[in-house]
Amino acid sequence: MIAFSANPLNRLSEKRADAAWIAERRRDGAILPVWRLQPFLTGGKEAPAAGFLGAELVEPLAAPAAPCVFLGMDGERACFALDISAAEDPAAPLAGLGQFRDLRAAAALLPAKDLAILGQARAMIDWHRRHGFCAKCGAPTVSAEAGYKRVCPSCQSEHFPRVDPAVIMLATHGDACLLGRNRKWVDFFSALAGFVEPGESIEETVRRELFEEANVRAGAVTYYASQPWPFPSQLMIGCFAQCESRELKLDPNELADAEWFTREKARALLAGGIEGRRGPMSFAIAHHLIREWAESQT
Repeated sequence: MIAFSANPLNRLSEKRADAAWIAERRRDGAILPVWRLQPFLTGGKEAPAAGFLGAELVEPLAAPAAPCVFLGMDGERACFALDISAAEDPAAPLAGLGQFRDLRAAAALLPAKDLAILGQARAMIDWHRRHGFCAKCGAPTVSAEAGYKRVCPSCQSEHFPRVDPAVIMLATHGDACLLGRNRKWVDFFSALAGFVEPGESIEETVRRELFEEANVRAGAVTYYASQPWPFPSQLMIGCFAQCESRELKLDPNELADAEWFTREKARALLAGGIEGRRGPMSFAIAHHLIREWAESQT
């Protein structure tokens, strides 16, 4: 299973516009406090879990108009995420129950179910924090429909959560795959990636990004899998791309280094067996792409 996917909640999108139903579920539901984009986790540092709490504990920590998002139903339990970023020190009222942690840092330790829910919560809260003003007239917007819409009282424009599609592709040529190191990274090698632009297909984006970043031309592009990526809110579209040659000319604004890895070397990278180099974490789709290719026979 690819991390952040297979969210088990029943989102019940048809209920979001029913303000009375949402308010009733919120009163007796399970609420995940999110403080400055850090979700509340229980279970300790080595075995964390999503820290859903009762409304009586969380509601007093939030500002009056703080974004609250209905995540969905877990059986008979309604689950919400509430932004409590206005609280100066939320840890004190919740002492002994858990702690706020960076989701990316804790991702590898979280159960798959919890990670998918927390990814949804983080992406939605982040969207609210970034879209407090109308893109049309600039006036402040207000949350509506259980957190899945923001409305401008001034011009009546409606704004909805955005997801940015991005391709992440493992370029291959014969028995080698292309991995690169971004200029921001010291020792981290991964598959190349880039955002889909307006008017582009997935295949066109893969070919354009590979040529722009490494000057390699790709032919056949095949889809592998996708991954919701809540940092802040991308949909990573994983692909394989067959390249015409191994000649490289790197764009220094994008890549500090890149090279072709054999299957043996790619497996060693994922296993942490190359000194001074590391590969993608196991919860990233790049890890799955490289492993899938490296463990194949052809």
